[in-house]
Amino acid sequence: MSKEIWVCGEVLIDLIPSGSGKLAVVGGGPANTAKALARLGFDSHFIDGISTDDYGQSAKAELLADGVKLDYVKFSDLPTCTADVSLDEKGSASYIFTINGTATFDFSHHWLPDPVTSPPAVLHIGTLATIIEPGAGILHEWASKVAEYAPIVFDPNVRSSVLGDRDLYEAAVAKWAGISSVIKVSDDDLAWLFPGRNEIEIAQEWISEGVALVVITKGAAGLVGVTADGVLSVPGVSTVVVDTVGAGDTVGAVVVEGLLKYGLANLRGDELSKVLARAAKAASITCSRAGAKPPTSAELED
Repeated sequence: MSKEIWVCGEVLIDLIPSGSGKLAVVGGGPANTAKALARLGFDSHFIDGISTDDYGQSAKAELLADGVKLDYVKFSDLPTCTADVSLDEKGSASYIFTINGTATFDFSHHWLPDPVTSPPAVLHIGTLATIIEPGAGILHEWASKVAEYAPIVFDPNVRSSVLGDRDLYEAAVAKWAGISSVIKVSDDDLAWLFPGRNEIEIAQEWISEGVALVVITKGAAGLVGVTADGVLSVPGVSTVVVDTVGAGDTVGAVVVEGLLKYGLANLRGDELSKVLARAAKAASITCSRAGAKPPTSAELED
């Protein structure tokens, strides 16, 4: 069995408030997850387009520094996507993206890795790459083939500032849920996608349609796991929050870790509780640092 973990989606530059200006920081939910998995000691392979511009080279250097493999990256002279970040009084981030014509979303079948010849152990995919066309359609066709060989972990990581049409967004999420084994989603994502609906009922609908596990992140309130066996909750781990950038992406990495450790069919009961508790601890460590700096495996063992 392959030991490669494929993480597909965007790496971009977050322009974060710093004094009277902006600080350019490497970001993007999937890139954060790839980094988190590498820091946990996994063979983490990132799949995206990366620019040869200064921002792209910063992204490349940071991913490599964290041990992420870039064998499946397409390098090009197109510019890097940027996200203009605003932070509220609690440190929660919102984003305005510059997307069109960037290397970041230049997906095509001719360079995506072939799951038939070298299937991964798992594919983690999500955020903007799963909604921005035409790349999203190409990725869904490709991921559908990957799903024949490996489980897919999907993180919608909703960005309503990019796609504000709720019906279109919900349709895109439903399409990806249809090929996914695990969905990691925040309570804020669910509240925006399905206003007024009970989040557990939404998760149970996904379960009834074939998803094995739904993990709902609830910020300081902790995590909820929903399977065909029922609902499990773990509390959040208290910390001094610097910002929440990358916290949910860190949770996604720990869920992938748990999937590989216990197997998809066994992610329930005590094993699921252990995974969720570890994910809550990992997220709290990420929140205690500026930017997306997930913990190492050693830090989680302390």
